[in-house]
Amino acid sequence: MSEDLFSLRDRVAVVTGGAGQLGREIVRALEEAGARVAVFDLEVERHRVDVTDRSALEAATAEVERESGTPHILVNAAALDSPPDAPAEEVGPVESYPEESFDKVMDVNVKGTFLPCQVIGARMAAAGRGSIVNVSSVYGMLSPVQELYEFRRRGGEEFYKPVAYSVSKSALYNLTRYLATYWAKSGVRVNTLTLAGVRNEQPQEFVDEYTKRMPIGRMADAREVVGPVIFLASDASSYVTGANLVADGGWSAW
Repeated sequence: MSEDLFSLRDRVAVVTGGAGQLGREIVRALEEAGARVAVFDLEVERHRVDVTDRSALEAATAEVERESGTPHILVNAAALDSPPDAPAEEVGPVESYPEESFDKVMDVNVKGTFLPCQVIGARMAAAGRGSIVNVSSVYGMLSPVQELYEFRRRGGEEFYKPVAYSVSKSALYNLTRYLATYWAKSGVRVNTLTLAGVRNEQPQEFVDEYTKRMPIGRMADAREVVGPVIFLASDASSYVTGANLVADGGWSAW
């Protein structure tokens, strides 16, 4: 009986950003739980979708519906952050952070979450069921600890974790709460999953500083995000909506 609670057998799922590090693990886990999964991502041939393009989302969702039916699950994992080789001005002081960089991050992380919710959530509401999981970051819940990047500044760089990522990820909490209450009587649950740092070949100096600050003493493995996703996607969380499930290794506990 308890296993059935977590089963996604015969359910249809869409994962935005499903070709990324976290997205791939989420797709794998959903499939292992029995779901038929469509990946919406610019890095795939099938369902190659720009999540900021409503018409592309409409077309891809219509194709999923024709093939498999109305989605039961939507996981919004597509996101944009400043890469390690970002231009100096993008990781410099907040006073000179480029407006175009702010707009681009907000476009992907906020609009690129809202539009899939709007397009797919509307179909879920019409069908009277569904679960949406919006993936956020502990840096949307709390301010970045800029001291973690001191090793770069000691090397002569002027480096700060950029402001737009935090602002964009923070916006997802109220998007989740708004949609959760809006669609509650339509049977659509909407929740946020907040994650902390995931190991992904970061510089060892950063990993060392990060893990000093982390109560559990290490960064997450990408596979560790899938349990919370399956919980929120499945009937195991049937009475959970508008919530923020925090899987951060204790980061926000102090």
